[in-house]
Amino acid sequence: MLKLPPQPECCELCERPVVQLTRHHLIPKHLHRKKRFQKLFSKEDLITRTLWVCRPCHNAIHKARSEQELGLYYNTRETLLELEELRGFVAWIREKPAEFVPKR
Repeated sequence: MLKLPPQPECCELCERPVVQLTRHHLIPKHLHRKKRFQKLFSKEDLITRTLWVCRPCHNAIHKARSEQELGLYYNTRETLLELEELRGFVAWIREKPAEFVPKR
């Protein structure tokens, strides 16, 4: 049985101590059935490659690129942070209090 990583105390992108984190699948779940993704990644990778992130960071990830691009090219924490717009957002929100939620 595959085990998912446990929920940490802080967002894995902005590192704020947010109480309620969401699980971001680095390879989007609806792509797991696609033959291309089954060839590129092991079943274990498809299921366990996740990040625990706060809602603002999660929204920023999905705003930055399509799910197809996220699954193919930005499927690790390091590659996500290579995205200029996401890196800028993370740097900006990192300085905000844990309860802060941007209006958009």
